[in-house]
Amino acid sequence: MSYIYFMRRIPMAHETTPHRVATLTTQNTTCLAAHNGLLYSGSTNQITVFDLTNGFTQIDTLRINDAASGSVKSIAFGPWKIFTAHQDCKIRVWKITRSGPPRHRLLTTLPTVKDRLYRFISPGNYVRVRRHHKRLWIEHWDAVSGVVVNGGFVYSVSWDRSFKVWSASDHKCLLSVKAHDDAVNAVAVSHNGVVYTGSADGVIGVWQIREGKKKKYTLVRSLDNHKSTVNAIVLNEGGWTMFSGSSDRSIMVWKREEVGKHIAFVETLWGHQGAVLCLYSLRDFLVSGSEDRTLRIWRGDLANGYQCMTLIDGHRSPVKSLVAVGTDHRSLMICSASLDGQIQVWSFGI
Repeated sequence: MSYIYFMRRIPMAHETTPHRVATLTTQNTTCLAAHNGLLYSGSTNQITVFDLTNGFTQIDTLRINDAASGSVKSIAFGPWKIFTAHQDCKIRVWKITRSGPPRHRLLTTLPTVKDRLYRFISPGNYVRVRRHHKRLWIEHWDAVSGVVVNGGFVYSVSWDRSFKVWSASDHKCLLSVKAHDDAVNAVAVSHNGVVYTGSADGVIGVWQIREGKKKKYTLVRSLDNHKSTVNAIVLNEGGWTMFSGSSDRSIMVWKREEVGKHIAFVETLWGHQGAVLCLYSLRDFLVSGSEDRTLRIWRGDLANGYQCMTLIDGHRSPVKSLVAVGTDHRSLMICSASLDGQIQVWSFGI
């Protein structure tokens, strides 16, 4: 069950100090995502859906019947579909109703039974994951930590150190790449298909598709500026700026100099007193959430740099996930979830 507490009115657009609009108490929220005016809150064995345009009312609950599914790690959206990443090594695909109030039903689980049956006979479809233990290459064998939908493809990363590419339409696994020496925590994909992966090994991998008889992703850059685990990666709306957040308390800003492999370090943003756990980019804003229980709102561009505009100190536990929504051209709504099970909703006039 979810509870909603309204704190005060939404501020006028000229008020630049963030104000808490509502507090949503949920079951241990592990990730947030927003789509078409709806807020999706992932937790253990379920996803709760709130209507952001109608008083934050709860309108649906996506229940996972498998008790062993664990927490929801990431949520991404395709045309009339939702892809969710889970601790039990699976990706679940949900269908959204096309008429009436939004409703959701489980469509399939990746990899699909059909895909497994097609591949399980051939020994060549198996890879060694541990000593004396093999799995199909189309399977993640540890928690799926992130999922992104881009250009008809679904990209997933996992603590099994790999990323995989799936077809968003027929749900087949197309590619699997051994990406890092430790768990992969974050993924972002540019408009031209360049994949950025962030890992507990402290490295950001830049991967580019190599065309040929058989398509294959090639590592074109390894960015090792961070001194600790990379927890979050996000691209700006144009895809030319990348932000990365790390357990070393820093946020790094990167510039893609031209299409493909060239990416350059720009600056480091300091301010958080704990690990940076989540990032969200919207317009010329960057919002960051941290283990220090705060959010910071940054504004700027590559030419002039980024500055922290404001600090939000309203959580009692580390801020695990956040999402920002532009309600109009003069205001933002920020939803942030902490490990204490609360989602705070903030309004910020710009």
